[in-house]
Amino acid sequence: MGLKPQTEMAAKPAVRASIDKFLASLRERNTSPHTLRAYTGDLGNFAEYVGPRGWRDIDHITIRGFLSRLYEKGLSKTSVARSLAAVRSLYRWLALEGVVEQNPAALVSTPKLPKKLPRVPTMEEMNSVLDGNMPEVAAFPERDRLMLELLYGCGIRNSELVGVNLDHIHVKNEIILIRGKGSKERYVPFGDAVCSALAVYLPVRQQVLAEQRKTTPALLINARGGRLTTRSVGRIIKRIAVAKGLSPDVHPHTLRHAFGTHMLEEGADLRAIQELLGHERLSTTQRYTQLSTKHLLSVYDQTHPRAK
Repeated sequence: MGLKPQTEMAAKPAVRASIDKFLASLRERNTSPHTLRAYTGDLGNFAEYVGPRGWRDIDHITIRGFLSRLYEKGLSKTSVARSLAAVRSLYRWLALEGVVEQNPAALVSTPKLPKKLPRVPTMEEMNSVLDGNMPEVAAFPERDRLMLELLYGCGIRNSELVGVNLDHIHVKNEIILIRGKGSKERYVPFGDAVCSALAVYLPVRQQVLAEQRKTTPALLINARGGRLTTRSVGRIIKRIAVAKGLSPDVHPHTLRHAFGTHMLEEGADLRAIQELLGHERLSTTQRYTQLSTKHLLSVYDQTHPRAK
């Protein structure tokens, strides 16, 4: 009888146990649920691939083989790069725990990813979405307008939006307490448009909760009185954007990109934008410089007489 393929072998308990401890340490550090799900899947695949080998038997050749297997399964370069990042993080933790002395994943090159800049709606396009009545596809127009105003007016993430509670909003000071990645908190200001949307939405929210005989701290609720999910927000934003004439690839993060890009175009300081967006590194915020430059080049090409 031949040996079973490596993917069918049970992972060595020590490897699996170390991975479980690493994931537990991420939970203790309040790592975002999205990152935890991704790491759990990626490291589960890694444990399955290495099979019965121990940490001393896993070298950079093994890790390259793991990435090759992912390509064979049809995974994109982005997904493979994410898996490698998960393995590197695991090894850094193993080194701190004294389980390994070296990080073989550091010797493996990250797949080169295509440099794609997200297509950001113009200020005019965003105004066309937010001005006037919500389209008929908006099942809860008062709430949906507030969602759009918060995503674009405050530049918050989808996960941050659904996590906002009613007592996080300080109307008098026009700021919202936002709990970002890793439970880091920041205050984000909002303007008159958000104030107006709140004034219209809050009485309707109270009416829905009374009819459903429910109470919840959540700011944004569904028709049954429960907290909105990120998936629901994505679906609602796309539906409204398409109805208002925007591209069907618009999602909540598109509005965050628009927030950063438009503020930069209007002269906002890059570090101020970094604080508002909750970016840990300025280099992340600097992507908006690229987006803004791309927009300026487009305007130049379309309007300057010597560019035609």
